Amino acid sequence: MLSKVQRSLHLKHLPVTVEAFDISHLSGTQTVASMVCWIRNHAARQHYRKYRLQGIGGPDDFASMREVLNRRYRRTLSGEMPLPNLILIDGGKGQVNVARKVLDDIGIPLERIDLIGLAKGRSERRRLRGGSRLADFEYIVKPNMKNEIRPHRNSPELHFLQNIRDESHRFAIQFQRQLKRSENLHSVLEDIPGVGSERRRMLLRHFGSLKSLKQAEPEELLRVPGISRKLADQIYIFFNSSSKRRPAEVKT
Repeated sequence: MLSKVQRSLHLKHLPVTVEAFDISHLSGTQTVASMVCWIRNHAARQHYRKYRLQGIGGPDDFASMREVLNRRYRRTLSGEMPLPNLILIDGGKGQVNVARKVLDDIGIPLERIDLIGLAKGRSERRRLRGGSRLADFEYIVKPNMKNEIRPHRNSPELHFLQNIRDESHRFAIQFQRQLKRSENLHSVLEDIPGVGSERRRMLLRHFGSLKSLKQAEPEELLRVPGISRKLADQIYIFFNSSSKRRPAEVKT
């Protein structure tokens, strides 16, 4: 499979190690990036990385890609992390040009690494069974190549790239949802009297979700470091005062 990918995409190196990047945001906010790693056509989850991008104003995928690639590949200069054989970008010519510029600025020549982008193509009309319909396609772009590479939609080489690209997208969305859940829980906890930033952090770490925290009994809340009996009762009453449930009686 790796040899087929190398031949069909005219790569300089056998893609034994592939690193793929994806950018995700919610209406321009909470921009995150993911990096997934593939080694010998298998996911190497121990090498996955996720990035929270702070200095990006609005949904700027180019600036986001520039930041995450800088953060990842500047570490290769100190020898902390080795270079992959292939970098896969979710995007077209614009994203690939950004990635190439980052590598140039860092001092990583394209002779040492292959760089490609996988993008969704514009719909085109195809004749099927005597009729016609609009069909999407995916294509591959490379630096210094004028024309795109359009592999057959059922080719194993395309499936190889799609699997990696889809995994990077899934990992980015998963990270974004985790941040959203934590943000929602954090904002709710701010309304509870006596729960400061350190206690919020401990509650977030212990329960992980707002649903779990709402369902917690006072005895469960007491297991969180820094939560006293009085504060456990306050948290319990805060989440249950509008329901029919009554707070547990506390012996004093």
